[in-house]
Amino acid sequence: MTIDLPAALRQLKPERRRAPLTARAPHARLAVEGLPPGRQMVVPDTCVYIDNAAGRLPAAAQAVVDRAVQFHCAVCLGEISTGLGNADPAAARYRTTIAHYLNLIARMPAARIIVPDDDSWVRAGLMAGTLARTQGYRPFQRKALLNDALIYLAATRKGLPVLTQNHDFDLLWQLHPAGTVIFY
Repeated sequence: MTIDLPAALRQLKPERRRAPLTARAPHARLAVEGLPPGRQMVVPDTCVYIDNAAGRLPAAAQAVVDRAVQFHCAVCLGEISTGLGNADPAAARYRTTIAHYLNLIARMPAARIIVPDDDSWVRAGLMAGTLARTQGYRPFQRKALLNDALIYLAATRKGLPVLTQNHDFDLLWQLHPAGTVIFY
């Protein structure tokens, strides 16, 4: 077992976090528009897959996705699968949506799928719990935040940035600034 709860508590210091964190202004964060030209390595957050499938991905983010070496987090694949399981089979786009994600996941190289390890689960729990307390999140938000923390930590352990539009990643980044988040 590689869980080191004492080290995680020392590093994250949840007891020192009493006041809510403030999300940084968009100009104070790393944005897709500020990336150097060329090929990036990224871990797309679930919102990237969804926005891309819906044709809502902004042009700058689409350019990064199109030229990036993408690594895929198993947590995102679980979130996508939850959405597919929850989709209405009677909906007009049901089969098209299922086919899109079947094709997408089938094309993902196994060597580029990252999975949070057991220590990441503990750290993600501490991070999500700390933010839930300080930000006043409701129970349903805590579960989504835990998934976000798992994605962030899995990418961080591999030295990869997360590509997202989710502002909770800015708060996670403030709690544990070892990773990188690119916003669109």
